[in-house]
Amino acid sequence: MLVLVLAVIVIYVQRHTRPPAPAPVKTPPSPSLSVLGEMPDWKRLAVFHETITRTDFERLLTTIFTTSEAWRGFVTIDDTGARIATGLAAPDDVFHLRFASEAAAMPTPRAWKTTAALPPAPPGKPLDGLHIAIDPGHIGGDWAKIEERWLQAGEGPPVREGDMTLVVANLLKPRLEALGARVSMVRERTEPVTPLRPDSLMDLAADAADAPDSPEALRRFAERLFYRTAEIRARAAVVNDTLKPDLVLCLHFNADPWGDPNKPSLVDRSHLHLLLNGAYTDDEVALADQRFAMLDKLLRRTHEEEAFVGATVADVFAEKSGLPPFIYPAGGGNARPVNNHPYLWARNLLANRLYDCPVIFMEPYVMNSTIDLPRLQAGDYEGLREINGVQRVSIFREYADALSEGLQKHYTQHRRAGE
Repeated sequence: MLVLVLAVIVIYVQRHTRPPAPAPVKTPPSPSLSVLGEMPDWKRLAVFHETITRTDFERLLTTIFTTSEAWRGFVTIDDTGARIATGLAAPDDVFHLRFASEAAAMPTPRAWKTTAALPPAPPGKPLDGLHIAIDPGHIGGDWAKIEERWLQAGEGPPVREGDMTLVVANLLKPRLEALGARVSMVRERTEPVTPLRPDSLMDLAADAADAPDSPEALRRFAERLFYRTAEIRARAAVVNDTLKPDLVLCLHFNADPWGDPNKPSLVDRSHLHLLLNGAYTDDEVALADQRFAMLDKLLRRTHEEEAFVGATVADVFAEKSGLPPFIYPAGGGNARPVNNHPYLWARNLLANRLYDCPVIFMEPYVMNSTIDLPRLQAGDYEGLREINGVQRVSIFREYADALSEGLQKHYTQHRRAGE
């Protein structure tokens, strides 16, 4: 009995006289990132030291790439450079970009060719030496309803944006090749580029800070992560790591809110605009990956090329289609006009942000327009067809012809012809 009592006492003493467990090591909080975003390697910006002056940096940052003064909470500018908050822990919490002097800026390193850098073109081949990637927007096919880019109006066939952009892409590719371009397709089928699917993103959706409560809403959230985020990131990997083009053409059709896709609301208007990267909102600048992407695009000087090419493309497209410009409402906070051009707007979209080279993001026509819908439902055809009492060419051929002719005019005017 005595032995048992002593054993109990020994165990009690051992348990209650152990040194306290060490306090957990506090790790710095993770930086704020976009959904599926990765922490950027800020040292990649070092190649841009002394390639841009303070004047140009500040002009682009304040007039194109941001929508307010919120950037000042993350970027500090003086005559020598910009100190940029990285979101990392010390000593890497700030990246210091050195500015060039007004008289001696270093060349901007880039993997894509500007218009000015192209060599003289052979006769009749104004796009010679240019590598263009065509990105048919959305997915289409069986995924069109999940993407919310499907509508059924009247007795006509369903309208699927992902199918229609692929039709335009297949018409556009041989037109550009005939003008001398090397053309790659980012997507060739009505299937996703990403291997992820909504089911594989359910856990991520549930763990999100703004995860919805109901199972149905959570499912919709996972679907949006699939087609809005994972799909575009997969396409960016193809563009940046495999294709490495000089220019990306993102093909889309615009739409007004249509409500029930089985009984869509129709509108009596159509319009056109082109989107260039820029107009980062306060919330977007606060995210480390988007702040990096914004500065990477600024320093690569993609905006100048996008605006240069886009102006001619927009002018020709407007002339051939007769479409008026779409105007973003004042005070919207997520778009900025570019160079006072009525058809050019800066917006921060995942595609034009993640693709390394210049991007021309097309938004012509209105899918639920009484003007455009009958033409879309008619499908592609040769020659003319009477639609709403007017002889019209295929809307898909009009799109491909206007875009190819805009590029032809730009490169014909702005690069020297060969001997």
